[in-house]
Amino acid sequence: MAFYSSGVEYGIHSLMSMVDANGDSREMSVRELAELQNVPYDYLAKIFTRLSRAGLVVSTEGKGGGFRLACASELITILDIVHAIDGQKSMFECREIRQRLALFDEAPPSWVCDGPCSVRSLMDSAQKRMEEELARYTVLDLVRSMFRKAPDTFTVEVKQWISERRSKT
Repeated sequence: MAFYSSGVEYGIHSLMSMVDANGDSREMSVRELAELQNVPYDYLAKIFTRLSRAGLVVSTEGKGGGFRLACASELITILDIVHAIDGQKSMFECREIRQRLALFDEAPPSWVCDGPCSVRSLMDSAQKRMEEELARYTVLDLVRSMFRKAPDTFTVEVKQWISERRSKT
């Protein structure tokens, strides 16, 4: 079972799609993003509600409406997106099993409870490091990585797809 929901992946890719090769934000509707990425519209709409509540995107008015990034793409970390979509959750819940060994007959000796549980400490440390890593990278970092791999024509193809989509509405 995945620790983060598929919504996190959809959200990250959506925000990446809202940034061009120069790092500039572009307005897009949830419907455009859903169609561009072949993901369920209804689910993506719920994700954008969360992203909006977290202040990562703002809705735009006008024909068709849509969303734009609320701040520069270099200021939105991947951890910001994760927390906006899935909330702050712990990857581990300590059940204090160390105190429940059958040998202790429901009365664990003091040495068992002395200090923090080493399993919990390790898991808390692992989560902290994972979140530190997610906080190191921004939407712009991922966009730059994507465009380094993509052929030069990709930027043109995306712009053309968006233009064609908008001319049909």
